[in-house]
Amino acid sequence: MSKRALKMAETRKSIIAAARKSFAEYGYSETSMDKLTADVNLTRGALYHNFGNKQGLFAAVVEQIDLEMVEKAKARAEGCNNFWEGLLIEGQTYIESALDPEVQRIILLDGPAVLGDPSLWPSQNRCLLSTQQIVTQLIAEGTMKEVDPEAASMLINGAAMNAALWIASSPEPEIALPNTVAAFNAMLSGFKA
Repeated sequence: MSKRALKMAETRKSIIAAARKSFAEYGYSETSMDKLTADVNLTRGALYHNFGNKQGLFAAVVEQIDLEMVEKAKARAEGCNNFWEGLLIEGQTYIESALDPEVQRIILLDGPAVLGDPSLWPSQNRCLLSTQQIVTQLIAEGTMKEVDPEAASMLINGAAMNAALWIASSPEPEIALPNTVAAFNAMLSGFKA
């Protein structure tokens, strides 16, 4: 990698880190691009060159957090005995992430308001594809009923996303979480062969 490319990557990384902190603390609407660029000692031109606008920067932050959430879910699922247990753990992990203040603010509260329907975010589409691969495997091994894998995956991911959204907006998220996870598991048990 050339020095210029390395410098550009470092600049992008520092802008995302500062934006992530600011979006988590102040929310999207209260995050000032002038303050943000001053904090990382850059011009607004550098910000716009890398991300286009504030929404583009926010999308990059959402992408980063979403990928971390997927990695965490996958890591937890690796310790499972089978694909079914892994599918449950991945969904539960996503739902539990609603208790993380950064995830609450950026992904679950501001994300849909700024970026629109979460099911259309690129990171969510990758998550859907991963779920569909697991569902296809579960159907092939006879663990899940013969259903359309894409439809089942959309329902499973949609349930996890809506559960997390509900918990994030709940006045008592810690109380809502165990009931939500239990309901999610009960719903998924309907797919079991």
